[in-house]
Amino acid sequence: MGTLSPPVPHTALAEVLDRYPVGRTLTAEPVAEGLLNRGYRVITEAGTYFLKCYVDSATANRPKILAHHRATADLSALGLPVAPPLTCTERANTVVGLGGRLFALFPWVKGRHRHGTELALPECDALGALLGRLHGALDDVCAPLDQPAGYRSADSADSADLARDLRRHARRHRPHGDLDVLVERRLTERLELLADHAHRRPAPGVAPPTGWTHGDFHGLNLLYDPDGHGGQVAAVLDWDKLGPQPRAEEAVRAATLLFNDRTSGTLDLVRVRHYSQAYRATGAATAEHLAAATHRVWWERLNDFWMLQWRYQRGDHRADPLYPASAGQLAWWCQEYEQVLDAFAN
Repeated sequence: MGTLSPPVPHTALAEVLDRYPVGRTLTAEPVAEGLLNRGYRVITEAGTYFLKCYVDSATANRPKILAHHRATADLSALGLPVAPPLTCTERANTVVGLGGRLFALFPWVKGRHRHGTELALPECDALGALLGRLHGALDDVCAPLDQPAGYRSADSADSADLARDLRRHARRHRPHGDLDVLVERRLTERLELLADHAHRRPAPGVAPPTGWTHGDFHGLNLLYDPDGHGGQVAAVLDWDKLGPQPRAEEAVRAATLLFNDRTSGTLDLVRVRHYSQAYRATGAATAEHLAAATHRVWWERLNDFWMLQWRYQRGDHRADPLYPASAGQLAWWCQEYEQVLDAFAN
């Protein structure tokens, strides 16, 4: 448990690449970044590409993957920084199946990742505006959506039960390290916060409007122009989680991952404000939508334990390095709730 599927043999990679009009494969090296995806930087006679192996590649997922590929092609055609996959030489589609796995080949985009706190304020403006334009364009290229009646939020009583169970796991964990000690302390704190804020659970009908979203908008899925031309985003990557959700919540969730101190989790609220104002200026959301989204994302974080569930219930330690800053951000957010709300919605 807790690991990706085994690497794809080079012979299989070459067989997949033979189905694209890219010539003979010269090299294929794994790309290390990311918690879930398996990908390869491949060089062929025609150039450099990114070959993606879909981790959950059941046959039933092929239509969904193809739909995502069509959406990215449409977004690219609209001039947005999205790199759609190449088309196979056979069957004129973008997915290759081999050995029970699904693959897609993308152009290799030159660029670098940047954390949000590295961005100058005009670059924060540009990033918020880009997300707003993407949300608007997704409405144009994806199927129309009916607005749901509401979204049920987490029950803090259930969350408290889970927190107590995870705290018991942390106390028994062997070898018992510094992270386990931190987890015990943070879960005790979390139980107090859940009790203090139980009355603030969002009602089902208060979510902002639902729309099509990228689903995983954060720094590792953004490539910036390597020449640094005004902080321009060269490509928005990894559209696997494209789907409907309360749209303004993606804007808030993304900001908490982009503009956080990577040690303490504290948000740079000046940058958040610039990003949020630019996002609103595109018409993707109103201030009221972002206020509702901010409260719902805060509640979601208060009741979320996925990193600890991976560690203690699944024996999966890939998210362990993310936990200290995530727990720190939540504690800080509870203290500075009004300031955070103001940065997003004022």
